[in-house]
Amino acid sequence: MRDTITINQIEMLLENNYGDPHRLLGLHIISDNGNNFVVVRELIPGAVSIEIKDSLSGERYLMQKIHDNGFFSVVIGDRSEYFKYSLVVDFGGGNVWETSDQYTFEPTVTDYDRYLFNSGTNYMVYDKLGAHSITIDGIQGVSFAVWAPNAKSVSVIGDFNMWDPRRSQMRLLAESGIWEIFVPNAKEGDKYKYRIKDEHGGMVDKTDPYGFFTELRPGTASIIYNIHKYEWHDDEWLKYRTEHERYDRPVNIYEVHMGSWRRIGNEDRFMTYREAADMLLKYVKDMGYTHIEFMPLTEHPFDGSWGYQVTGYFAPTSRYGTPEDFMYLIDMCHQNGIGIIMDWVPAHFPKDISGLARFDGTALYEHEDSRLGEHVEWGTYIFNYGRNEVKNFLISNAFYWLKEYHIDGLRVDAVASMLYLDYARNAGQWIPNKYGGRENIDAVEFLKHLNSIIRKNFHGVMMMAEESTSWEGVTRDTAYNGLGFTFKWDMGWMNDFLSYIKKESVYRKYHHNYITFSMMYNYNENFILVLSHDEVVHMKGAMMYKVPGDMWQKAANLRVSYGFMYGHPGKKLLFMGNEIGQFSEWSEARSLDWHILQYNVHKNLKDYMKDLNHFYLKHPAMWKMDFDPKGFEWIDCDDSQRSIISFERRCDTEKLTIVCNFTETTYDNFRQGVFEEGKYKEVFNSDDLFYGGTGRLNQNVIVSEQIQCSKAPNSINIKLPPLGFVIFKKVVE
Repeated sequence: MRDTITINQIEMLLENNYGDPHRLLGLHIISDNGNNFVVVRELIPGAVSIEIKDSLSGERYLMQKIHDNGFFSVVIGDRSEYFKYSLVVDFGGGNVWETSDQYTFEPTVTDYDRYLFNSGTNYMVYDKLGAHSITIDGIQGVSFAVWAPNAKSVSVIGDFNMWDPRRSQMRLLAESGIWEIFVPNAKEGDKYKYRIKDEHGGMVDKTDPYGFFTELRPGTASIIYNIHKYEWHDDEWLKYRTEHERYDRPVNIYEVHMGSWRRIGNEDRFMTYREAADMLLKYVKDMGYTHIEFMPLTEHPFDGSWGYQVTGYFAPTSRYGTPEDFMYLIDMCHQNGIGIIMDWVPAHFPKDISGLARFDGTALYEHEDSRLGEHVEWGTYIFNYGRNEVKNFLISNAFYWLKEYHIDGLRVDAVASMLYLDYARNAGQWIPNKYGGRENIDAVEFLKHLNSIIRKNFHGVMMMAEESTSWEGVTRDTAYNGLGFTFKWDMGWMNDFLSYIKKESVYRKYHHNYITFSMMYNYNENFILVLSHDEVVHMKGAMMYKVPGDMWQKAANLRVSYGFMYGHPGKKLLFMGNEIGQFSEWSEARSLDWHILQYNVHKNLKDYMKDLNHFYLKHPAMWKMDFDPKGFEWIDCDDSQRSIISFERRCDTEKLTIVCNFTETTYDNFRQGVFEEGKYKEVFNSDDLFYGGTGRLNQNVIVSEQIQCSKAPNSINIKLPPLGFVIFKKVVE
């Protein structure tokens, strides 16, 4: 009796050239002249000796070392059936290690899992691919699985096998392109990567695309982590979210870059997730915001990318703590009534060698042709939305954050770059679609698929598109040929609004349409009005810097501008620092300028924003009918000479008359139209002394007169302060 393995097969294993190591390694039944017997083979470089230990009887069989690089074999002639055993490995110097044989376990990824994945519909494939601590037949270990269909071989390397690619070579599961292995001695906390050998013999170490945790930059290894161990306490929040419509509830978002909201102590270190669950949460709740939107918290190697060049799509960045720490932050926010939105980046990914780029030696997640697969100006690759497994990767990633981390919404970055094949390209740098057009048909279908399946499975979750063009139907239901997003960022409003408020007040009358034009298209989509991080970087200037005038005028300009934004139909988003009138441009490398709150002009603006936020929350007319034309009506949108606008916000329970004066002119007897006769009371005024204003308030109840004013049949005589934002409400007797 002798082992039938050949020296050529052994050499192929040693050189990582064998695609199915389970066929050679482990226990096998072989025949010789009609007789069956057992052979066990192991490849453990560095081992001095290996014994097979019968798990039931304890009987041992000494293996023969038949290759100097750690290949061992033993033929057990008196056994002809499979039996449970362990390996007793002696590395010399008293270092003896006992483990189960990784090559005796059945695949952990089923045929059905693979079928769904290859079809693009295994929405929870992250439960199968990646690294998972599991128990098989009483043996604890970790299952590893990775998609690399064009690789010649794949090994998992890590703390558990001395980072030796010969030790845990994976098997290719049929036509699926998935490589898999169960490693008994691996455990939570171990670092690991995939060593991938391409068809040309080149080898590269890759971070796990489905890895749940990653070591701190500049390290790029994945870390085995159990994401299911956290105990959630936000059932009440999730129940509320599920039962309430997204469109008729207040959405007032505070956009945050986690690494620069506040640095800690003299060492200027990052705030952790758990520290944010105290400091950031208290601030946001006190200020009256409804949601925090985090700029990308998925793992990324370069701080200066702000998180938009992702290498670990399933891993919250280790800069601020562990996945469990991030879950704690979300949980605490939910328990305090604050929703969490994550910036999500399915449009492109970086070229870092450890990431998705040329993952198995080929253009796997991206396109081979740079005219389809590369953003030259960003230095990144574009996902191949026509490949089922790539679509499955992205959709399951969205599922992952919504299901496992209880995220309340995803802000989808750079949607316009996905929709257009010629985005940021000149003639000859892009390839038309099959109809000769510029639309990316695969990306359109991907977005429809993504939004429809999320709407079906996560009622109450918000999908928000950063889409800067006039693409039709971004927030229309997919059943009616829309993209199916919940909301769209109103970039047109933002550009017009900023152009207007930057101008000296004396010139605003010549650009009055900048502040009124948005209502011409307001009901085409479900809009979010945004003043995001993009508007306060790259020499664009902070909001306080943008507006004209001396310090008083700047603060007053921001008060009336923010007031108009809150009164305008649509949900709201404001980037951190805008609420305190920070002068310096935002930088990811430093904290916000919290020290400026020692000065009244900044403290007063913060107090104003706090009161404005809480006023917004308490008055459903400000948000309940954002997307219903019946919820808004102009009173006067034509008073360009005085740069004054007025309108009414409505819902079924209240009506508010809102007036904005965009010049420094004061009016002590201003005739303001109202639609209904009766008594009116001022309920908000940006010119309050508490906010740093001049104190021109309407403190008494005002009785309307039957004097037509602009579109309104009735009117009231009011004080209208300079650069003022004033709200009136009819007194109910």
